[in-house]
Amino acid sequence: MAETNPDVDINELAEYEESDEETTNEVSDQKKSNSAKDTHVAMHSTGFREFLLKHELIRVIGDCGFEHPSEVQNECIPQAILGTDVICQAKSGMGKTAVFVLSTLQQLEANPTGVKALILCNTRELAYQICDEFDRFTKYLPSIKTAVIYGGIPVPTQRELLAEKQPNIVIGTPGRILALAEEKSLSLKNCKHFILDECDTMLESLDMRKDVQKIFKLTPQSKQVMMFSATLSEGIRSICKKFMNNPLEIYINDGSKLTLHGLQQYFVNIVEAEKNKKLVDLLDSLDFNQAVIFVKSVERAGALNKILQDIGFPSICIHRNLSQTERIDRYRKFKNFEYRIMVATNIFGRGIDIERVNVVINYDMAESDDTYLHRVGRAGRFGTKGLAISFVSAAEDKEVLEKVQKKFVVSVKELQGKIDPSTYMSG
Repeated sequence: MAETNPDVDINELAEYEESDEETTNEVSDQKKSNSAKDTHVAMHSTGFREFLLKHELIRVIGDCGFEHPSEVQNECIPQAILGTDVICQAKSGMGKTAVFVLSTLQQLEANPTGVKALILCNTRELAYQICDEFDRFTKYLPSIKTAVIYGGIPVPTQRELLAEKQPNIVIGTPGRILALAEEKSLSLKNCKHFILDECDTMLESLDMRKDVQKIFKLTPQSKQVMMFSATLSEGIRSICKKFMNNPLEIYINDGSKLTLHGLQQYFVNIVEAEKNKKLVDLLDSLDFNQAVIFVKSVERAGALNKILQDIGFPSICIHRNLSQTERIDRYRKFKNFEYRIMVATNIFGRGIDIERVNVVINYDMAESDDTYLHRVGRAGRFGTKGLAISFVSAAEDKEVLEKVQKKFVVSVKELQGKIDPSTYMSG
């Protein structure tokens, strides 16, 4: 049963003893020794068929046009499909979602009963996107049912969904998953796969980490645990391992190698009052498929979006104050290319994968170097070309830019004149 004491110690181990944090294995050590290599080449000669996946999965992989696994897929999938616990850090756009989708589906029996896999993530949009990926890869596995659960939808509606659909795979945000699990509407007694996407965000937040721990305790002790993110500090890595048993640790493009190859990065020194004019000039002059413009607050997202719409730009905005239905609707419209410009807060900065996005503009500079990496990672997905431009208007902005260049060993140049489209447009 979950711990119901609201004062539960969030540093308490969920299942395993402290000694597990020190446990390593030969495979893990080998992977970490290789992490210093420059692994920006996205494709391997290895094909998905070499993983010996189910025929139904190979078939849908072929339908999607995938031929070779990415670096992270090549490193993780062979061990993950054997049920090994996994901690994986890899830069944005390298196919981490497919790792846990394919490995989970590979291990599920033909006609599963009950919830076999639980995937937790930090935002509703990401939950929706992950559910879409499971739905895509279960095209030829019709007996496997998925459901997405998050706040903003009436609880009775989700109770009915769980009762009627009886899903085998549940994707959701911790708060609502915990509420339904504690009231027994969602049974996790048969769960065999416990997965966190964007795990650093969920484990850094003490409230969210407490929810994750409570959910974890409602699942069987014997299960596979996998955690993924583009950024993982040493402190968060040690917390991840407290949930795991002898995990395989994959840190691809660790530390200074986290720079996104193929992504052109520039900054613009500018005063606040000139941002709008400069933004319009950039949108007029740049060639882009889709662009994401990041701002620091809900109010600024709405205001900037209105300005862009008023002067004729195909813009839409997304932020936490929208209703759940509206947020998902806007996310889908942007993903379906109904709009070419998205004005967003950090809610859109992690995990969201829109394949046509090739330009990111930090209208307001990111608050930290890690946030910067997640934001600009919306462009240049899976080793493709992209462009990131950041407005620097305050001393704090300059400090973040300096940290970015130091941590990721990248030269972010000052924007001078027109940018050659061939440097950020693929094909």
